[in-house]
Amino acid sequence: MSKRFTILAVVAASLFFVATSCGNSGDKQSVEEKLSGFVTVKDGSFYIDGKPYKYIGANFWYGAILASEGRGGDRGRLEAELDTLQAMGIDNLRILVGGDGPDGVPTRIEPTLQPQAGVYNDTILQGLDYLLDRLERRGMKAVLYLNNAWEWSGGYGCYLEWAGNGPAPIPSRDGWDAYNNYVKDFVLNDSAKQLSYNHVRNIVSRVNSVTGKPYSESPAIMSWQVANEPRAFSDEGKDSLAAWIRNTARLIKSIDPNHLVSTGSEGRHGCETDIDLWTRIHSFPEIDYANIHIWPYNWGWVNEKTIAAGVDVACENTRNYIIDHYNAIKSAGKPLVLEEFGYPRDGFSFAPSSPTTGRDAYYKYVLSMVRDSVGMIAGCNFWGWGGLAEPEHEMWQRGDDYTGDPAQEAQGLNSVFACDSSTIATIKQLTIND
Repeated sequence: MSKRFTILAVVAASLFFVATSCGNSGDKQSVEEKLSGFVTVKDGSFYIDGKPYKYIGANFWYGAILASEGRGGDRGRLEAELDTLQAMGIDNLRILVGGDGPDGVPTRIEPTLQPQAGVYNDTILQGLDYLLDRLERRGMKAVLYLNNAWEWSGGYGCYLEWAGNGPAPIPSRDGWDAYNNYVKDFVLNDSAKQLSYNHVRNIVSRVNSVTGKPYSESPAIMSWQVANEPRAFSDEGKDSLAAWIRNTARLIKSIDPNHLVSTGSEGRHGCETDIDLWTRIHSFPEIDYANIHIWPYNWGWVNEKTIAAGVDVACENTRNYIIDHYNAIKSAGKPLVLEEFGYPRDGFSFAPSSPTTGRDAYYKYVLSMVRDSVGMIAGCNFWGWGGLAEPEHEMWQRGDDYTGDPAQEAQGLNSVFACDSSTIATIKQLTIND
């Protein structure tokens, strides 16, 4: 066992001891008992086997790659990461169903699952199979997103390239305006959308090579998700975005009626600032619950100098954003999930073990709100779990460990590493006492 596996094993063991020593042993359910069945929705809340289910989870986008036996795979690390997350009380992981397009594109994760339209890397698919089996064995749940509006896993841009729209701009080279102007055509392009539907069919109808069961029968899957942060990128595309999301959700439901379907939306911020569009999308009967994301640094609520000192402003804006979206969707009787939120390290440092005073305070506020709110927030996934990763470069390069930060971002920007003891203590405190 490597040094870093040994370190994490010790962390996992100590966390597991604390987690299993708290509460009343007579009425405290095990994770396996709590999560034995499928997740359902009733009256604005989640349930499993008739029992309420509220969760604090993590984003773990690289899970299928790590679970593979090819380049980028490391099943020893995967097992250690899952053990530690579970010992922290994390039972829900939001995971990317692979990247799109050829490898070797700057800022894109690799290896990709779908290097060409409809052509798959079987090694990554088998990694996803293995990951779902490991989650089933632990009684953990996964939210699986099938597409991406952003360049870091291909997504919109790759589908447009495959549909004949020419090469997609790379934001780090060509600028965000060029990228946004290009991908706004995705929701308007019937050929690109058809290719995305084909991908949905291929994945959702899959039979797991490890368990021998169709994905539709896996209790590890909480929800299929249309995309990561689906956007119209233009006012003229808003109706087309809504139609594409609904059509994708209908397709998923026609193949797999057992699992929930969600959008992956950021909220108003991802709907051209139109909260009515967000409400309309999440009111579709094919969409089972509502999503929002919150990014205080990206949205200008704090900057490099105010990460620690400005956390109160970030918390106030976060509360207002949650309340606005809760009020917009509550009449639909659907749960609201904050499935992405991140916060940089003090001084805008990226190094593991650098101070996280601002992040810890922000996490405590958000996780307390999730735990203590009555009906307002049904679950959350922080962004993101970096765990055992030891970044070798500020920007990811082939052969580097995967972190919670995809290839287009500085490694360590929003990642929670296994050595971030104060952040882990904050998370653990608010999950094991749930």
